[in-house]
Amino acid sequence: MAVMDSLLAFTVAATLLTLTPGLDTALVLRTATAEGSKKAFQAALGINAGCFIWGAMVAFGLGTLIAVSELAFNILKWCGALYLCWLGIQMIWYPKKDLAEEVSSSVKGHNWFIRGMLGNVLNPKMGVFYVSFLPQFIPQGHSAILWTFSLVTIHVLLGTLWSLSLIYATRPLSHLLRRENVIKWMNRATGGLFLFFAFKLVLSSRRY
Repeated sequence: MAVMDSLLAFTVAATLLTLTPGLDTALVLRTATAEGSKKAFQAALGINAGCFIWGAMVAFGLGTLIAVSELAFNILKWCGALYLCWLGIQMIWYPKKDLAEEVSSSVKGHNWFIRGMLGNVLNPKMGVFYVSFLPQFIPQGHSAILWTFSLVTIHVLLGTLWSLSLIYATRPLSHLLRRENVIKWMNRATGGLFLFFAFKLVLSSRRY
């Protein structure tokens, strides 16, 4: 596959992947609605950091272990599922009511960059996806490490544009979306969605 063909094909595939509703979209949208643009962008940056961490593991061969080792995959899978369950239960049972609660939340160490990063890194399907997906777009004879990071960078840029679109889309409706009942509903709905993703993660296997 030629260089330009590889870049174009990957960009199209990564765009479709980015636009597909999933955990990252839910996290950014919920955070933008309930806690504002700044926190949502922190979550998006955390997700991006997670992508680069997986990219590094794939580039240097560590991600292959997740793809071929049942034990390694299951350990990371259960860690990810438990983390998502913890987030989901927190949102369902202790939903925020207004943005003023963020002051007290910050004292407890709630960091949306860390949450976004952990949600990505603790998802072994992301690693298996990168291991099986990225090599298809590396032109023959080129550096696998350089191309892996280049492709991940494209994916991150697309993800950032999508996250910014979600964040700014909430601004015209900010008055409505920041009402107490709406914020509580968004927290509980997102918490339920996180539990759903945790359930899917538990049932997942190394095969697609």
